[in-house]
Amino acid sequence: MNKIFWAGDSTVQNNTLATYPQTGIGQVFPMYVREGVFVLNYAKNGRSTKSFMDEGRLDAIDRELGEGDFLFIQFGHNDEKVQDLARYTEPFSTYVKNLETYIDTARRHGAYPVLITPIERRLFDEKGMLIESAHTDYVDAMKQTAKKNNVPLVDLFSESRAVLERAGEEKSRKWYMFFGEKKDNTHLRYDGALMYAGFIAEGLRGLGGIYAALIESRTEETQE
Repeated sequence: MNKIFWAGDSTVQNNTLATYPQTGIGQVFPMYVREGVFVLNYAKNGRSTKSFMDEGRLDAIDRELGEGDFLFIQFGHNDEKVQDLARYTEPFSTYVKNLETYIDTARRHGAYPVLITPIERRLFDEKGMLIESAHTDYVDAMKQTAKKNNVPLVDLFSESRAVLERAGEEKSRKWYMFFGEKKDNTHLRYDGALMYAGFIAEGLRGLGGIYAALIESRTEETQE
């Protein structure tokens, strides 16, 4: 039995009727995994690498992780909030140090860490062009951390930015909580969460080996 533990923020978390129709990537990811693979989603709204640890959420994962498990680490949105000292991390120092703490936590148990870059925000300018990202330094820092520590990485940031550019401002609204009086360009609806979870699944397939083995095959056998 394989277990995936997920540490992340509101773009990943499980949601309830209180936040419906908001949907997290980790909430729908079980649709992509093979039978016998279980997703334990510890992601929580508003958390950064720092606040997640400060609140004891990584400690909770630490108590449950076992040999052969996987720890998916997906942060960035809240680490960049420079005015909030409870959450802010500097991308090339404290953010990296925190990511390495998550990595070490997994490896101490014989588990496998996987770094996942944050999704892009749905922010377009008046000409309908996707604006320059606020995530860039954090994405670069995560990629450097992955290389330095020999940790596999799924670049969800690049995939999400590319699909937003292809879709454009209007067509991409259906993936985010952008409707009615809401103008939420960060949090996802079901279709967006399912799409981005699919990008992660494809990234894991691309890594091969034990990572690809987590994911359900593309074709499903049916029986009558």
